[in-house]
Amino acid sequence: MARIKEKLEIPEEVSRVSSVLSSTKFENYLVGGCVRDILLSKEPKDWDLTTVATPDEITPLFEHTFYENDYGTVGIVNDNPSNENLRVIEVTPFRTEGAYSDFRRPDEVKWSKTLDEDLKRRDFTINALAYDLRGGEVIDLFDGREDLKNKLIRTVGDPNERFGEDALRILRAIRLAAELNFAIESETVKAISEKKDLLSQISKERIRDEFIKIVMSDSPSVALGLATQLGLLKYISPELEKGVGVEQNKAHIYTVWEHLIRSLDYAAEKKFPLHVRIAVLLHDIAKPHTRKMINGQWTFYGHEVVGAKIARNILTDLKFPREVIEKVVKLVRWHMFFSETETISLSAVRRIVRNVGPDLIWDLMNVRSSDRTGMGRPKAVTYRLRKYHSMIEQVMRDPISVKQLNVNGGDIMSLTNSKAGPHIGSILEILLSEVLEDPKLNERSHLEKRVSDLYKLDQEELIKLGKVARKKNESEDDKEVEEIKDKYKVE
Repeated sequence: MARIKEKLEIPEEVSRVSSVLSSTKFENYLVGGCVRDILLSKEPKDWDLTTVATPDEITPLFEHTFYENDYGTVGIVNDNPSNENLRVIEVTPFRTEGAYSDFRRPDEVKWSKTLDEDLKRRDFTINALAYDLRGGEVIDLFDGREDLKNKLIRTVGDPNERFGEDALRILRAIRLAAELNFAIESETVKAISEKKDLLSQISKERIRDEFIKIVMSDSPSVALGLATQLGLLKYISPELEKGVGVEQNKAHIYTVWEHLIRSLDYAAEKKFPLHVRIAVLLHDIAKPHTRKMINGQWTFYGHEVVGAKIARNILTDLKFPREVIEKVVKLVRWHMFFSETETISLSAVRRIVRNVGPDLIWDLMNVRSSDRTGMGRPKAVTYRLRKYHSMIEQVMRDPISVKQLNVNGGDIMSLTNSKAGPHIGSILEILLSEVLEDPKLNERSHLEKRVSDLYKLDQEELIKLGKVARKKNESEDDKEVEEIKDKYKVE
């Protein structure tokens, strides 16, 4: 066993847990990613100890614990941590694992009596490092320190065996490369190519979790670029690889896929949240589906509408929470908003705020700035976009939904002495359409008069006008903007 004398700075919360175990004669070590991160001068996101003690022996030693998994991990809870990453310290017994018949999880987990056996079952050399807090020694059985120095991702032992045990390690390898800005060692790359089909055996939830970590890394294009080279994209979603090598029009110097991952890198640089980053990655996902040559130039009319549907399918398949799906779908659907501030009207801006929602409108602006940077433009936020921001701020106080009108369905029934029916929704949509054009019209006496006038119309005519108003309310553009788009052939 390679032991290297080295004093590492360990938080008090972690040292305390280790001391309690040591005081009861239970051998224990800091292990895995937290040791790796400390040696790289990074702040660990998680803190893990491994010990000779079993869960039944660990739990009584601490006041606040939980134990709810098949791998023996006991969570030690710190109620007042100095850092949120230290709220839970995980302690797991030394263990060995049986065969992985489903390529996902071991058929059997057994407690072990030695650290050596525990480290041998781990995925990569840089994750198989341990630290003895009592002796102040780094334990390195597989030259993980050397791989840290050389910035290499290498499996512990035979890479074909490691990936055959758990195919998710394939995605973990490219994710670690992105997070750490490391290269993947050649034999490990070769094994990834040979074993990648095993990813089809992995649950969508586990693939989603690795995908999230890739997207949330500092350099997601590194992992996604490797995934492209190694043919892994289809295991996340077949839709992702459809944009590889697809050329765009003259406004774009990059292919669809390269544009998307460059845009995502900007979103990562700006620390945008998960739903924004995913929307950035998927905003042009439908371009391969809508691509047509017109007048010697590639066009992608309607790609935002088709893209919203594809984004929903991708995220649903990956078992994302509904809240994330709905946010991403909206951002993809409306990312092509028209932003020519010299000619666009405030009513058109109100409609885009209405459609994407006040809670997502600034996220939409961030998708747009990422999109622009991903095109190779020097400025992410231009004067035009800054002016559009000011227009948004101007209209954010204006009514943009039926709920914000100064009359409601009950008022309409009272004013017209009528019962509930389709005329209610029609009148509300017509009133909203007028208020979106001019917010000053959201005045109760004016709206009451309009209700009376509209109710006098033929029922069929009223419903027809309501449908037209609803369509206009749910569109991005008013007639003026449509004419501008048509004139300049804007997609």
